[in-house]
Amino acid sequence: MSIEININCDLGEKSKHHSNKHDPELLEIVNSANIACGYHAGDEETMNKVVEISKTNGVSIGAHPSFNDPENFGRERMNLSSSEIEKLIIDQYEILQSISSKHGENVTHIKPHGALNNMACEDIDLATTLAKVIKRINPDLIYLVPTGSKMEHAAKKLDMKIACEIFADRNYEDDGNLVSRKKPHALITDPEQAKKHVLKMVQTQSLNCHSGKQIPCEIDSVCIHGDNMSSLETARSIRKNLIDNGLILKTLNKMKKFI
Repeated sequence: MSIEININCDLGEKSKHHSNKHDPELLEIVNSANIACGYHAGDEETMNKVVEISKTNGVSIGAHPSFNDPENFGRERMNLSSSEIEKLIIDQYEILQSISSKHGENVTHIKPHGALNNMACEDIDLATTLAKVIKRINPDLIYLVPTGSKMEHAAKKLDMKIACEIFADRNYEDDGNLVSRKKPHALITDPEQAKKHVLKMVQTQSLNCHSGKQIPCEIDSVCIHGDNMSSLETARSIRKNLIDNGLILKTLNKMKKFI
């Protein structure tokens, strides 16, 4: 049986913290784009550009909502009420959907960004708030969540369309959480190592922990980051390696499980 897999990437993140110069090249590699909606990075111009290139390349469009904190690139934790969280998600989805519809496209998935995502991975109440608002916006939206997280559990309870992701360039602890960026082995920067790491996880449907432990999980999508030149090379080698090993690359909204 052929395994379908998706490659996603966070894009349109132009800010003082982040360059978006590799976006056009990444959009030739990935299947689905998580587009910054202006709250942690990006603006109307970057959103327009990513949607336009995504449409040309047959890449599916997703909203990448964040805390409204461009100063810290959405990476600082904030304690907001559930109604404030709901408003954040709806507003950012609507901003991107309005731009997408001008190109004759639709937002087909949502993936929270940064601290909002990290907090929801650990906190079932926040995870439930996010899941409920996303389902309310449109029950056909695909919810892209870290595999094994509280976000996955909350979304399953609501019977949502869930895509579970792994990170190509990050190591995992034995509890399935990402190794903290404060530790020296948090990131995988060698393209050769990253492509083997990804292929093994996808083929075995389990997380490879840094210790060698494997945790069985669902994997629908591989997230790659595009901040630097090595990540572009990593993205290309991961894509080629998946195809060479018989995996079928699909946009999230065209995967069999969602049709």
